[in-house]
Amino acid sequence: MQFSFKRVLCILLVTLSGVIHPLFAQKKPYNVLVLYSDDQRYNTVHALGNDVIQTPNLDRLVRKGVAFTRAQTMGGLHGALCVPSRAMLHTGRYLHSLHKTGDMIPAEHTTLPEYLRTKGYQTYAIGKWHNDKASFARSYEGGAALFFGGMHFPEKGGQEHPQFVSFDPSGQYKEPNQNAETYSSELYANKAIRFLNGQTPDAKPFYCHVAFTSPHDPRTPPEKYRKLYPKEHIKLPPNFLPKHPFDNGELEVRDEKLLPRPLTEDEAKEELALYYGMISELDAQIGRILDALDKSGLTQQTLVIFAGDNGLAVGSHGLLGKQNLYEHSMRVPLVISHPSLPQNQRVDALAYLADLFPTVTDFLGLPVPPTVESQSLYPYLKGTKKPGRDAVYYAYRDLQRAVRTADNWKLIKYNVKQQETTQLFDLNKDPYETTNLADNPAFRLKKQQLETRLVSEMKTYHDFLDFGKPNWGKQP
Repeated sequence: MQFSFKRVLCILLVTLSGVIHPLFAQKKPYNVLVLYSDDQRYNTVHALGNDVIQTPNLDRLVRKGVAFTRAQTMGGLHGALCVPSRAMLHTGRYLHSLHKTGDMIPAEHTTLPEYLRTKGYQTYAIGKWHNDKASFARSYEGGAALFFGGMHFPEKGGQEHPQFVSFDPSGQYKEPNQNAETYSSELYANKAIRFLNGQTPDAKPFYCHVAFTSPHDPRTPPEKYRKLYPKEHIKLPPNFLPKHPFDNGELEVRDEKLLPRPLTEDEAKEELALYYGMISELDAQIGRILDALDKSGLTQQTLVIFAGDNGLAVGSHGLLGKQNLYEHSMRVPLVISHPSLPQNQRVDALAYLADLFPTVTDFLGLPVPPTVESQSLYPYLKGTKKPGRDAVYYAYRDLQRAVRTADNWKLIKYNVKQQETTQLFDLNKDPYETTNLADNPAFRLKKQQLETRLVSEMKTYHDFLDFGKPNWGKQP
């Protein structure tokens, strides 16, 4: 009998497949490490274009990973935007598919750590969890220095002596809060390093979620980092204003009461200096975690994700908080890094934080649970050309709605106290959203196109607010 070379090769491959496949099957799955900051806006990383701020460790992640430069949150239905933002990240679901405001994640909404537990992962959490305790309990089998709340109020210890509770395997968390003796970011980094150092070669793969409470106010960076930014060296952004030009429905929310109006340039520079100081301190703690990952020999086996939950105004548009739909509040930093992925790459595809759930499962080679709605970013990580979203949509309470298109046009609509206001921005020429084109006759057609697109996006994302009503915005 004669065999062609091709047939011999096929027989050889089939024969070896019984040996090769088990070897691959025995390869330990990848770990996942999520580093999550609080109120950090997109343009606060030196390597991504901010020449003033010092972030050597985030720069290091950017050099070793893929940065999504148009990543965003979707907004929220109350002032604490971090609640729905975190719920969207945990579940891969969009804003109006969450349970009410997102403070509770019901059992039928599978969380990423909960899902990975079913796949043999050890799940471990550190720091802030701003959703319900029941969803946390079913998601994590371990944790440390947990904070079930929104911010470290000064009267309760502030960032300097943050409150926390220890992990409770019963999920009850009845023990009183303790106050740490270390700054919040250092506390969380210490616990993360301890967890990483405790990993052994035979340990199960892990999903470790480290949720910092910085740079959320109170803006009180340690003196070492405060000194990095003398306010006289701070340059205000082009969209600085003493006060917002009209009532957006949330000018009296807590964040906006931190300083009186009109804001002075000195006040805004001081706030930015403190904000940058907190980010640099956070950066140093992230560096300690990355060093520990290297020293433990886990870097090659660990997918690292750095993201922020939402942005912050800090003087832009005459605002201080995040209860608005401008770029500084909706866009967030997002960097994904692993040695097998491209390095020092930028991706400008429109992305949501909710996309991280299917991205992680795709990277790990796992199917996506049916409760997930968002889109995987994995094709971008692998360099695959893929049509991205044509637009992203934002909502804030029943007062503000917006749409941003892939070609960088943005429309925001407000209805406050029976007063409807529209803003139209060409982000290609006006990235700081300083020139409203909504009433310019030359852009009438563009305005109409975006208004139509906004209504379409609202339907897509199950937002049933009725623009047809003359007073569609509920009163604050």
